[in-house]
Amino acid sequence: MKAWRVHDWGEPETMSLENIPVPEPGPGQVRIRNRAAGLNFFDILQVQGKYQIKPPFPFTPGAEVAGIVDAVGPGVTNLAAGQPVLAITHGAGMAEYTLSLAGMTFPIPDGMDFGEAAALPIVYHTSYFALCDRAPVRPGEWLLVHAGASGVGVSAIQLGRAFGARVIATAGDQEKLEFAKAQGAEHALSYRDETWVDQVKQLTGGRGADVIYDPVGGDVFDLSTKCIVRRPPHRHRIRQRAHPQHRG
Repeated sequence: MKAWRVHDWGEPETMSLENIPVPEPGPGQVRIRNRAAGLNFFDILQVQGKYQIKPPFPFTPGAEVAGIVDAVGPGVTNLAAGQPVLAITHGAGMAEYTLSLAGMTFPIPDGMDFGEAAALPIVYHTSYFALCDRAPVRPGEWLLVHAGASGVGVSAIQLGRAFGARVIATAGDQEKLEFAKAQGAEHALSYRDETWVDQVKQLTGGRGADVIYDPVGGDVFDLSTKCIVRRPPHRHRIRQRAHPQHRG
């Protein structure tokens, strides 16, 4: 099978497309013939050697795939060959075939194509957990999403709208601002404009945002504390995930 391989730290362009053996599924594993693979910023960081997980060389990056189950290993009873699935693979996703644990492999919902399915597991689960469990957003509330053109930003905008929130997004340039609005943001502001805090207050009638979703961190997080709804400390709901892989 063909797979993208990393033999030394570098840029994505330094990867090589190689023929390697098709892996055999072990106990509790399934083998997926991939139709799509997700690309995350942490994949690039891993190729560069800047991510906290550094696989031994050579390795194939990629943590999300979607495709057809090709074979199942011993003990797998919930999945069968020929079934369309999506999976979190913890590596080796950028290949024609990938092994995945059966417990991290899920049937693709009706109406979802392979490209959409491959983009679902990581960023949408991150945002769903944040907006449902860590900082539940309620219908009619204002949700401020930083890095609105990033993977987690887009998923937070879409989920926030689905939950009935009014969404303000921020991003770093005009193209990204327009993209965030196309995903459902009611307003889009540049966080490079020093007045964005005041703009949030103005848009929300002086109240500030009820929930703030922050994948940027640093100064953006500090400024976010100035435009969040004033509540008793135990009721503040600002969600920070300060990691460069999600910057938008």
